[in-house]
Amino acid sequence: MVGVKQSVLTTIFSYLGVIVGYFNLLWLFPYVLSPEQIGLFKTVQDMALLLVPFAQMGIGHGITRFFPRIKGNEFAFFSFSIVMATIGFFIVAALFFIFKTPIITAFAENAPEVNDFLIVALVITFFSLMNSLLEAFSRSFIKIAIPSLIRDVFLRIFVALLVIGYFLSFYSFVNMIWGMGMVYMVAMFSMIFYMKKEGIIKIDLNWKGISRPFKKEFLQYGLITLLGTAGALLIMKIDSIMVSSMIGLDANAIYTIGFSIAVVIEMPRRAISQVAMPVISEMFANNQLTGINALYKKIAINQLLICLLIFLLIWVNIENLYHFVPNRIIYEQGKWVVLLIGLGKITDVIFSVNGEIIVFSRFYTFNITATLLMSAAVIIFNLILIPLYGIEGAALASLIAMLCYNLVKYFYIKIRLGFNPFSPGVFLILIAGGLSWAVSYYLIPTSSYVLLDILIRSGLVTAVYLLLVHLLKAAPETETMVFQKLKEVIHQFRRN
Repeated sequence: MVGVKQSVLTTIFSYLGVIVGYFNLLWLFPYVLSPEQIGLFKTVQDMALLLVPFAQMGIGHGITRFFPRIKGNEFAFFSFSIVMATIGFFIVAALFFIFKTPIITAFAENAPEVNDFLIVALVITFFSLMNSLLEAFSRSFIKIAIPSLIRDVFLRIFVALLVIGYFLSFYSFVNMIWGMGMVYMVAMFSMIFYMKKEGIIKIDLNWKGISRPFKKEFLQYGLITLLGTAGALLIMKIDSIMVSSMIGLDANAIYTIGFSIAVVIEMPRRAISQVAMPVISEMFANNQLTGINALYKKIAINQLLICLLIFLLIWVNIENLYHFVPNRIIYEQGKWVVLLIGLGKITDVIFSVNGEIIVFSRFYTFNITATLLMSAAVIIFNLILIPLYGIEGAALASLIAMLCYNLVKYFYIKIRLGFNPFSPGVFLILIAGGLSWAVSYYLIPTSSYVLLDILIRSGLVTAVYLLLVHLLKAAPETETMVFQKLKEVIHQFRRN
């Protein structure tokens, strides 16, 4: 029950963060900043986040995997992890300076402004690294809701305040970019305060209770999963950076806003994954393979049920969503980015928690092979498709890479473990989604009243989708659970 409550709260906070994020990227940024400024802002941020997994050295996943084995020495284990990750950061920072010239050259032609803020990227990397480790340790205690609130809501509110301060002329644009480092620092201290209040953080440098073989295994696991984690993030972030370097910062602004509209689709998947990771780790530790396979299927249905509806609501209202964006004539060029990235996110959702299963299984080393292949593929796809199709080429490259990446992991899990996320419900939900889109596209006329059009389209698509899911019996267990919860709420309300 605790896990379910945490998952529900995390989903709520994730979508509250989406609201704040939408306000930031769809209205505040285009209103206050020029396309070039938005592109610079996001390029520096994405560059920093791309460095985080390399600095982390896979320790985040290692904390989740090894936590069940370290009872009684949790805080010594945490302190050891922090020290190792700090060493990792300094290694990455050193390499960053060694290869500074090629980095500068990559942006010199189309986005030279990026080179003035490379240090900001390193500052953000450090604080984001610390945040990721704090979250991993908190997650091991099944405390995921408040970290999600800090990451998804507070961080975006701080960014909004930062941009508003620039709009009010409290400081220059240069200082605003530097202020991003301060925003991530505030988020880190917020996490420390929460964990201190919950009694789940303490610095313990007495590592005698952690055996040398355990440390070796832990670090080896981290280094092995490092390439997998870094590669997965590379697949998601490299397109933005390559758009800036190959086309320009203004193109990246258009791409970023389109990408940000689509990324909301995967929010429920993220929340479910946060809860599922420690559960999968524990089940592998207890050799509960049948249970993992059942969970694999259940998660596929439940997250597709939610995420596909969100994708439908976004796409049938895409013109309406861009209507509210300041200077929308510039930014609505990215609507096809929304479709392609959205389809990529649905691909991730359909294949369920395949990445998490590989990471916590004894076959975790395969993650390196799969991710390195896909990382190389996404860079090659971008190099080919961006010159041909511009920002749509970058989105198409991401879609192809995500599909291939998930297919490789799916077949590997099926061959090695015999697990399969697909059940008839998955395909029935996809049918319900396709028919619901057709109803909106062919039967609903466009209204000049934007808010009314949103209400009519959203209401009808949701009603048709849920009705078809019910009639097709695509997710009977989920329906039963939802109705049971509603009865409990109604019963509790009547008692009060």
